[in-house]
Amino acid sequence: MEIIANPQKLVQPREHKAKVCIWGDLTVADVDALCEVGTPDDRRRILSNLFGLYHGDSKESANMKDAVILDLYFYTIQFCIENHFSKEQISAFFSIIKRTHAICVETPFGNVDQTFKYFRDMLLCHAVKRPPFSIELFSPDQVKILTEYAINTYFRHFKMYKYVFTPQVKLDLGFTYEGISTPSPPPEEEAEPEVELKEEVADTEPEAPPTPDLELSEAQKELCALIQKQLDGEVQKLRAIIDEELKISEESLQRKLAVAEGSSNRGSSKGGRKKK
Repeated sequence: MEIIANPQKLVQPREHKAKVCIWGDLTVADVDALCEVGTPDDRRRILSNLFGLYHGDSKESANMKDAVILDLYFYTIQFCIENHFSKEQISAFFSIIKRTHAICVETPFGNVDQTFKYFRDMLLCHAVKRPPFSIELFSPDQVKILTEYAINTYFRHFKMYKYVFTPQVKLDLGFTYEGISTPSPPPEEEAEPEVELKEEVADTEPEAPPTPDLELSEAQKELCALIQKQLDGEVQKLRAIIDEELKISEESLQRKLAVAEGSSNRGSSKGGRKKK
């Protein structure tokens, strides 16, 4: 994976408009050549020649990407041939998968919702007769089959394609506190002579504590004071909330006891009148 240096150039997830793409990536001659070959290896070789992909067993990172994308193209064509699709349908579905993959890998951020919406719109664009915006190329049953195939193959491994084809984004986060001075590190080249000099006069004069440590300790004390102040405020809020809840519970208990005492007094007075 690549590590991107300038995060301002990253593409954010976005919506894309679907359009008819028949014969967009595979011509009639290309589809004929892919359907007429006898072995899967020959079909892979034709696809690698058409799209400039490496076809071999090399383990280099660039060639591994070519191997992944070549597998995607090969199994898409294989699926169309096994389901007896026409040449127009093979070309259209191949372009749908290819362009869906391009939407997936255009950004390193999560865009599975936008990618699947684009795939669904592309299928509908080739399943509804509404020229020039869409054509009726796939039947409803074929749309269902193609959707299930894409979900069980491409979208099931969506994160894998993200990992292979998109750069890795790293966030370098730093904090700066107002009023706290950051100690500057001592220069490396001048440190060695000072150490030797201190070793020579170690028996006669005591070593003076370095100033950056004093500054750091003062900064730490100030930071601890700020944290302690914030914690004290939160503890006071919690105590106020607990006291309020206890007060409400006590008042509710007093009301229940008053009701209970009143009912018992009424019962005893009734019992005394019956005795007379």
